[in-house]
Amino acid sequence: MSDTTWSDERTEAFVRDGFVRVPEAFDRDLAATCRDLLWARTGADPGDPSTWTRPVVRIEGMSDEPFTASANTPALHTAFDSLVGPGRWRPRRGMGTFPIRFPHPGDPGDAGWHVEGSYAGPAGEMRLNLRSHGRALLMLFLYSDVGPDDAPTRIRVGSHRDVAALLAPYGEAGAGFFAFAGEAVPATDGHPVVDATGSAGDVYLVHPFVVHSVQPHRGTRPRFMAQPPLEPVADLDLDRPDGAHSPVERAVRLGFDRHLDARRR
Repeated sequence: MSDTTWSDERTEAFVRDGFVRVPEAFDRDLAATCRDLLWARTGADPGDPSTWTRPVVRIEGMSDEPFTASANTPALHTAFDSLVGPGRWRPRRGMGTFPIRFPHPGDPGDAGWHVEGSYAGPAGEMRLNLRSHGRALLMLFLYSDVGPDDAPTRIRVGSHRDVAALLAPYGEAGAGFFAFAGEAVPATDGHPVVDATGSAGDVYLVHPFVVHSVQPHRGTRPRFMAQPPLEPVADLDLDRPDGAHSPVERAVRLGFDRHLDARRR
């Protein structure tokens, strides 16, 4: 099991790159228990690939105790405190959403670059704003081993700061998920890409503004992952009088400074 230490180097890597991997964030045996519960919900047989008839099966949420336990380990709480700030996040109760991806020649139908929406607008459409209403972090919980062929999430390294600059003109009302993707995706096209691979029990903690993407499963075993938000106690505060900005907020401020510099030119 991962220890509860955290280094300044990891924090600065998160601010720079927009993500950090926490290896062995929860126990591998616990991951196996969670997989068994998820298999039962899929309607597929783990021993019979002929029952793996869809490229992706979505399970919205699981409230069983093993899922809550996987989200509340000492290693993860230390990481949340380090990136979001003590007292600024809400412990998770249960887990979701689970896009369970199967080896399949078909198009999964959701493979495209985007920034995660974090709250519903007046008409029910997903939106996001500079203060990341409703989401302190995007998290990727690996409940199975995920190699390069197992549909790992693709991450555009450093894209979060560009996205912050792009969101700045939208103010508190924010931008619509689909329309904003059309702006953020081409603007971050030149960033290097990293695959979120790892072992069962690893967790990726991702800045809420990172541009990321699904990809088809080319491996042999299904990929079990959850992608829940870490919910904030309050929206990001980008103007703290005491200057005690979290690393998540610092990254946004760096991107916002780019926006201000561009306006001055």
